[in-house]
Amino acid sequence: MAAKQQPEFNFEEALEELERLVSSMEEGELSLEDSMKAFEKGIKLTRECQTALQKAEQKVHILLNESGETQAFDVKDEG
Repeated sequence: MAAKQQPEFNFEEALEELERLVSSMEEGELSLEDSMKAFEKGIKLTRECQTALQKAEQKVHILLNESGETQAFDVKDEG
């Protein structure tokens, strides 16, 4: 049985979809059930985007480290 491959995450597409969800919820035309589904999807997309941004920041941090050694850092302190 072949394992299902998840499609590659695309940050820009996820961000666009999140913006569409927010717009549709702000319009107030969705039913409660549809609003809850949109909210749930929005939370999932937000988490995926945050994870992608954290990974990108870590890569940049590693590339900019002059000694070539990796160091742990707290993303929250980078704000």
